[in-house]
Amino acid sequence: MCRFCVEHGDGKRWYLQAENYAADLESDLARRGYVVSFISDFDSNKRKIRAGLSALRALPTPLAAPLRERASKAMQRNHFGQPVPIEECEKILGMATSVVRIPCLCRGQRRSDEGVCLVTTVRPVDDVLAEGWASYADGPDVATLERLTPTTALALLRDCERRGLCHTVWTFITPFIAAICNCDLSSGCMAMNLQLNHDIKVMWKGEWVARLAEERCTACGACVETCPFGAIAPPADGGPVAYDETACWGCGICRAVCPTDALTLADRAMVPAVAASW
Repeated sequence: MCRFCVEHGDGKRWYLQAENYAADLESDLARRGYVVSFISDFDSNKRKIRAGLSALRALPTPLAAPLRERASKAMQRNHFGQPVPIEECEKILGMATSVVRIPCLCRGQRRSDEGVCLVTTVRPVDDVLAEGWASYADGPDVATLERLTPTTALALLRDCERRGLCHTVWTFITPFIAAICNCDLSSGCMAMNLQLNHDIKVMWKGEWVARLAEERCTACGACVETCPFGAIAPPADGGPVAYDETACWGCGICRAVCPTDALTLADRAMVPAVAASW
């Protein structure tokens, strides 16, 4: 299991612990302030991150490595994520009794009906969202943000799967969880860019790992196009697709497009080749 399961889940999956959704943003001023500044300062922080990444690329590896580690530790304290399969998203939606669809800041969206990010809290956080977006002249009308039932939220997540978007949960001052995001690298996801292109760890790998039943695979290629982490490649010799379990992040969205159910999920801890890979 990942470190957060030990530290914040009492040995169980940390993102399935109800207490990690129960913090009241209205009274917890530190977390409220963090969420507000996360929204209001996102564009300026994105520019700063891009400038920092350019500088980081110019450094030799011995100098760059400790900076990447320092950035990861800061993220673990404040804003860290992990891929979560659809079955566990459904459990989260059952605990987080307030679910609001918001525009995706990474994509530069301004309308909630475009968004694939869900604020998942126990109590409504309308005032917090309104304060965060107050600095945007073209920000959303918070009064019209779409409130979702667990059923409609789950339907949105299933649609995201079909589009190749990976479900991830995110802390806003760890271990408080306040969002399910749905991302891929091509959509401009900052987290996946930092993790996959710049080797700055901002997510644990998922608690699961995909398993391929080669005898059921027809090499149709649907999973190759869908996998957001590049763990599946076209077959080289007419056989099944080439699957690298060490590159799998356990999001499980490959299953949604497989017409023969050749892909399943297994507990990462029970697969020796990846049990210690987080």
